Amino acid sequence: MRIVFSTDQIYLHGGIEKVMAQKANYFADVLGYEVIILTTEQKQHAPCYDLSSNIQLIDLNINYKREKSFVHPQNLAKVPMHFMRWIQVLRKHKPQHLIVCNYAFDFYWTPFLFSKIAKYKEYHSSRYLVQQARANAKGFLQMGYALQSAVERRYTKLILLNTSETEFYSSAHKAIIPNPISRLPQQAKLESTQAIAAGRLAPVKGFDALIAIWAKVVELEPTWTLSIYGQGEPGYVAQLQAQIRQLNLEKHVFIREAVPNLQARMLDYSMYLMTSHTECFPMVLLEAQAAGLPCVSYDCPTGPAHILSSDQDGFLVSNQNQEAFVEKVLFLIRNPEIRQQLGANAKKTVQRFSLETVMQHWQDMLKIHLY
Repeated sequence: MRIVFSTDQIYLHGGIEKVMAQKANYFADVLGYEVIILTTEQKQHAPCYDLSSNIQLIDLNINYKREKSFVHPQNLAKVPMHFMRWIQVLRKHKPQHLIVCNYAFDFYWTPFLFSKIAKYKEYHSSRYLVQQARANAKGFLQMGYALQSAVERRYTKLILLNTSETEFYSSAHKAIIPNPISRLPQQAKLESTQAIAAGRLAPVKGFDALIAIWAKVVELEPTWTLSIYGQGEPGYVAQLQAQIRQLNLEKHVFIREAVPNLQARMLDYSMYLMTSHTECFPMVLLEAQAAGLPCVSYDCPTGPAHILSSDQDGFLVSNQNQEAFVEKVLFLIRNPEIRQQLGANAKKTVQRFSLETVMQHWQDMLKIHLY
């Protein structure tokens, strides 16, 4: 069995990259498949997550300008080169399966070429907000969304992370396969006065709201601190740093660099917090549970409710309700015995997303779609 993962890069820390590394390593080392990761702009960087030596890395060296529009002339000029190099790799390696992990121009031509290759498009973010824009689109924008849906219908399967997302896709060929989580033998002691959050530093993650929440927490519990791990948009990072200074939280909130071993780092903390506007199936929430951390998350569309069981392994708070969020955080701070119980429950319940369980779904699907 030969599988190609197609994406833009694997050197920046993120959920897509982490999940892809897990799956690719399992395919290569456990199942013995031939695995190729095909990138368009790796720029000679090393992968940010450990990859098996059995995995072949191929970079097409297209290097789209991500700071410019997707359809900027400088990017459009690179499409023919991308197309030809992409064709050459697939002709040479002849995979049975091609998994498109990210959005690039190859998303549009992939399902129409190489009829003997099964093609899968993975979706790692929620389409909840995008669907609202699609419903109100007019003119060329409406035509663009219609084209996107037509292309999606030609894929062998669309891989979605939870059942709530299915209503946003018109394709009849959909499969629900959640993100996997690797086992973590240790469990956080939950004795520190520290909370943790992590993710791409972008407005959709709502870290500005979390900082505002923490300002209210430390008014009543001044010994507690919050660490936010991640990397992202420089303008938004500067905004967060300015907010921390404005609220006099320099000794209470810390923005830290993204780390490849975040799950191990979580063992030093006592709770995990998430204030995103949307989350499809947040990998970091699974990692927090696997570390035995009780979690507090907004019940944002559409993912957290498919992971957390409120009052059993954490708390789901009504979406964007800051006062309720503060209340749950204070409850965990002031009730260490409940914190311990929720953390122990989290470590047990998250095993329904174990790597072995999730990869069995992938293995079964790939065997069905062999041409």
